[in-house]
Amino acid sequence: MPYLVQHSDDRATTTTEWLRSRHSFSFGDHYDPANTHHGMLLAVNDETVSAGQGFDTHPHRETEIVTWVLDGSLVHQDSAGHSGVVYPSLAQRMSAGTGVEHSERNDTWPARPESGQTPVRFIQMWLMPDEYGRAPSYDQADVEAELAGGALIPIASGVKTVDSAIRIANASSTLYAARLPVGGRITVPTTRFTMALVTRGDVVFDDVGLRAGDAVRGADVGGEAITSTSDAEVLIWSMNRALGEP
Repeated sequence: MPYLVQHSDDRATTTTEWLRSRHSFSFGDHYDPANTHHGMLLAVNDETVSAGQGFDTHPHRETEIVTWVLDGSLVHQDSAGHSGVVYPSLAQRMSAGTGVEHSERNDTWPARPESGQTPVRFIQMWLMPDEYGRAPSYDQADVEAELAGGALIPIASGVKTVDSAIRIANASSTLYAARLPVGGRITVPTTRFTMALVTRGDVVFDDVGLRAGDAVRGADVGGEAITSTSDAEVLIWSMNRALGEP
């Protein structure tokens, strides 16, 4: 099998009174020298935060951070002056660059009165930028209309030939998303490094059954079919470089 299947319950988990975070790679107190990254990805965390709780102001440097909310909403504020609420179908990217501080909380937001009332679940993904020393920046885009057709949509990319909703400072990487009805089918893009994460529902990946929270990753993957056996959502990272490569 040219890829690794990682089931949701097999991932290292950080749990507090208000947080449950499942880690695809080594993260925080969970260190596995054989599982530190894949391609350009440093972190893929499945986070659930209780209402009125969250991550208070903390710093980041030289990291591209992409956030995808599944349920609820997440209030973002940063030291570069960006603020807003991230909700399902809104792709968000923060480039930490030379340094930025931000908070991510499950709080109320005036423009969305329902915010902060229920737990928020989101996927947060970190990857390396191509160059250090850039100024911090921020971008977001609502892609609900694009996802409605059931196709695989590029939502974040730094590849020049890929027209994505938001741009990232990594010229070898693209994040795709698809929302599939029962029986829907997509084809995994061919690339050197791939990671596919099922965020909702049940699918079959190359004859392997996957449930919400499960992931597959591998090198030189591409052309395999993903078919949904229920209404489902899938995120796929396609990357043509690994950490340390020029």
